[in-house]
Amino acid sequence: MKTAWPSADVVLEIPFHDTDPMAVAWHGHYLKYFELARCALLRAFDYDYPQMQASGYFWPVVEARLKYVKAARYGQRIQVHARLSEYEHRMRIDYKITDTETGARMTVGHTMQVAVEIASREMQFVSPPVLWEKIEQWRLQR
Repeated sequence: MKTAWPSADVVLEIPFHDTDPMAVAWHGHYLKYFELARCALLRAFDYDYPQMQASGYFWPVVEARLKYVKAARYGQRIQVHARLSEYEHRMRIDYKITDTETGARMTVGHTMQVAVEIASREMQFVSPPVLWEKIEQWRLQR
């Protein structure tokens, strides 16, 4: 049996204020689109930012990678898919942005987040048990 991995999708329309004079979404906004999907993903297994902080950990993004395949334009509806793909030592989340009308791939990428204990401000080299428990609870509900 294949192991299930949490994932989430968000659909949004590229707003005017995210575009340049050519009506193309500015490249920096793609990280914002990733963040919207990341929050939906974290909520899917009940470990969104408030739960992270309540558990005694911050989870800063320490790496982000994007590959732009096709530009998003003003008014275009896109789907941002986020999938947890690693969590033993860090959280790796993979992303794919597609056009909702055609399904065409537009952007792919990933982010890495590491646990930092709030009290000591020390980075953890293994993800804390709370994350493992949240993932296991999510899997049991499937």
